[in-house]
Amino acid sequence: MEAEIKEEFNKNGINIADDAVLNKCLTLCTDYKLSPSDLVSSWEVYYLNRQLNESTVHNGEMNGFVLHLQNEQKEAFIKEEPGLHAYSIRDVDMLLNYEPEDTKEGILDTPTDRPTAQYEELGDSRNGTNGSPLSTSKQSSIMTPFGQRTNKFAVQFQTRTQPIGESGNKESEDEDMGDEIIRRAQPKNRCSLVIQGSKPEPGCRFMYDRIEDRFNSLVDRINKHTSAFLASGQYEEPVDPTTASQKSMFAVGMICCEGEGRLNENSVLLQSSVEHSGGEHVRLELKKVNQYSIFPGQVVGVIGTNPSGHCLVASKLVDAIPLLPSVDFNPHPAKRLALNEQGLSNHQSPALAEISVIVAAGPFTTTDNLLFEPLKELLAYATRKPPQLLILLGPFVDSEHPEIQKATFDRSFDEVFHQEIIRRLRDHVEYMGSSTRVLLVPSIRDANHDHVFPQPPFDLNPDMTDQITSLTNPGIFDANEVKVGCCSMDVIKHLSGEEISKDPAPGGRLSRLATHILNQRSFYPLYPQAESVPLDFSIAPEALNISSIPHILILPSDLAPFVKVLSLNEEIEEQERVKCLCVNPGRLAKGIGGGTFLELYYHGSPETAYGTIFRI
Repeated sequence: MEAEIKEEFNKNGINIADDAVLNKCLTLCTDYKLSPSDLVSSWEVYYLNRQLNESTVHNGEMNGFVLHLQNEQKEAFIKEEPGLHAYSIRDVDMLLNYEPEDTKEGILDTPTDRPTAQYEELGDSRNGTNGSPLSTSKQSSIMTPFGQRTNKFAVQFQTRTQPIGESGNKESEDEDMGDEIIRRAQPKNRCSLVIQGSKPEPGCRFMYDRIEDRFNSLVDRINKHTSAFLASGQYEEPVDPTTASQKSMFAVGMICCEGEGRLNENSVLLQSSVEHSGGEHVRLELKKVNQYSIFPGQVVGVIGTNPSGHCLVASKLVDAIPLLPSVDFNPHPAKRLALNEQGLSNHQSPALAEISVIVAAGPFTTTDNLLFEPLKELLAYATRKPPQLLILLGPFVDSEHPEIQKATFDRSFDEVFHQEIIRRLRDHVEYMGSSTRVLLVPSIRDANHDHVFPQPPFDLNPDMTDQITSLTNPGIFDANEVKVGCCSMDVIKHLSGEEISKDPAPGGRLSRLATHILNQRSFYPLYPQAESVPLDFSIAPEALNISSIPHILILPSDLAPFVKVLSLNEEIEEQERVKCLCVNPGRLAKGIGGGTFLELYYHGSPETAYGTIFRI
C-alpha cells in the first residue's frame, strides 16, 4: 500500500519528503477509506487552494490536509442526506451556552409602583417553567433548528391591563383575557396612516459629510436644549462654564470623553455652545452629584461652581429637557412660542386613539438558509389574527447572513428582496383585503439598500403603496391618531456600551436607556457614534429629531425583548407625567432558530395598552 501511494504521487509529479509523511498518508487512506488515487486527488485540491509553491509533501502540512479531508467527508455526507443538518463545535457551543443578553440585570422586571400598568411574566406550569419571562433552565434557552421547534407561538412576555384575582384559575383567565383582547382588536376599519416627514428621499446623495455639517448639527442640539431650559422658566440664563466663579452657575453643554477609550467618572468633559464658550471644553467633576446617568453626546444642564476656571464642580445634573407639567399649565406666550419654534413640544393628543399592531424586526430568515420560514410563520399568524397595521423593520436581506456574505446564490439582492419579501407581503394583503396595511422600515444591514443613517425609504412600486408603505429610518407616523416613532438602528445596545451611571433610578436598565432617547429628543443621541453606524450629517439631520413625545416608541435590539411604559418628568406628580410605551420586539430569527415578535393593542393611553411578545 505504501508503494502504491508513493507511486501515485510520483505519477502526478509530487514527491514525499520522508517515511513519516508516507506513514501518515497510509493512515489517512485507512481511516477515511480512500484509495491512493483519491488521496492524491484530494492533495492536489488542497495544494491549489493553499497556493503552495513546492511540489513536495512535508510533515508540517499534514495537519491542514487532515482538516481538508474532514471537510470533504462532511460535504459528501450532506449531499447524500440533504435534509440533515451537520453541526460543528461552534454550533454546539452556541446552542448549549446561548443566553439572552442583559437578562442577568433583570431588564424584564417591571417596577411595582405603577398599579395601572402591571407587567407579569407568564410561566407555563405544564412545561415546568418557574414563572420568569425567560426561564433559567437550559431547556427553554436552547435554540433548535427552525423546522424542529416544538411550540410555534409560545408567550414569552405579556403586559396586563388589570390584575389577576386571588381566586380562580390563572391559566383560564389568561386565555379568556387574551381571547377578549384579540376579539376587540380585530380590524373593523382600515386604519389611517399619516407619515410625518419624508426625508431623506430615495436616491439622495450621501458620503458628502463634512466637519462643518457635524459641528453645526451638534451646536444646534445644544442651542435647542438651551432654548428649552429658558422657555421652561425653571432655570436662569446659561453662562460660560469655563469662566472661574465662586458663585453657583447654570451651564448647558454636551458630555464628551477626554481622550480615546470608554467614558469614566474621571474623564468627563463638558462642551458648551459657541455662543457661551466658543465651543471650548471644561472638565466636569461629578463626585458631589448623588445620581446621574450619562453618555458621550448627551446634552445636559449643569448647576455648579468653577473656582479655578479649569474644573466645573457639579452639584446637580439635569439630563432631560423640561416638559410642561400639564396641559392646563399656561406659561408666558413667548416661552411657549420658543418651545414650539424649537420643535420640543411634549403635546400628546387627548383623543381615545385605538389601533391593533403586530411588530417584527429582522432578520426574517435563519442563518442556515434563505427560505424565510420565520416570515412565513409571522404572516400565517397575522392571517389568523389580523392586525390593522403590520410593522416590519429590517434587515430584510441581511448583509450579515452567511449565504449573503458568501454570495452562493444566482440572484441579485434586489431580486431576493422582491421575490421573498415583497411578493409574500403583496399576496398577504391581497388575501386579507383592504383593512390590512403593512409598513416597512429599512435597516443599514439591508444589502439591497443605501448604507447610510438616517436612511431613505425603500423605493416601492407605486401600485403597492396603498397597502404597503415604506418609511424612513428613523421615522414617525400617525396611525388612527396614535403617534408612533420607530428606528431599526440598535441604539439601545450602543448606549448600553457607552453609558455610565451612579445610583440610577429604579425601573430597570433598559427603561433608563430608552428614556435617554426621549429626554434627548433624538433617535440617536450618542456621539461619537458606534463604529458600525454610517452617520451622515449632510442629509436630513432633522430626521433624527423627535419633535414631540410619541405614544409608542419601537426600538428593535439584540438585547432582551421588552414592553415598558416610560415616564418622563420624574420631578412632578405621577398623574402629570408624560408617558410613552416603548417596545423591543426582538429579532424574528436568531441563528438557526426562531425569535420573537410583538402583538400590541393600543387603546387610549400607554398605560392601558395590552402587549404580548411571542417566541416562535
